[in-house]
Amino acid sequence: MARSKSRRTPPGRIGPRRALAAIGRRIRSRRAAALIRHRVRCQQGQTTVEFIGMLPVLLLIGLAAIQLGLVAYAAEQAGTGARAAARAAARGQAGEDAGRAAMSDWMARRARIGVGRNADEVTATATVTIPSVIGIDLGATLSRSVTMPDEKRPVLP
Repeated sequence: MARSKSRRTPPGRIGPRRALAAIGRRIRSRRAAALIRHRVRCQQGQTTVEFIGMLPVLLLIGLAAIQLGLVAYAAEQAGTGARAAARAAARGQAGEDAGRAAMSDWMARRARIGVGRNADEVTATATVTIPSVIGIDLGATLSRSVTMPDEKRPVLP
């Protein structure tokens, strides 16, 4: 029997079928890469639009957090002013002046401090107008009261 000569490709070269398959893969990968680049470009615009849509919500959340911080600060300053006013009034000094001196300057301008005496104790009340983040005065107030024993009057056993 005679041996038929096979069509083998020489070493180092690829056959026509494999060459066509490789070319097809390259073409498909180029198309896929172009499609991916197109999708990425379209999605970049979409994320920008989504961020712009969410920006007002994020700003409102930030402003609400700052406003909540201002309310807490006003409450702390009102408590400090009332405590200092009650302590000074219990010693026989001017309670309103001591209360304003214990508060920060911009909160002291917004505060009303009142001192009242009972038979054997002094009560001081500090009312502070809460500042607004957006600059519009809402008229919201916060007050704290402190009662201390009157040091000028002797305490009977």
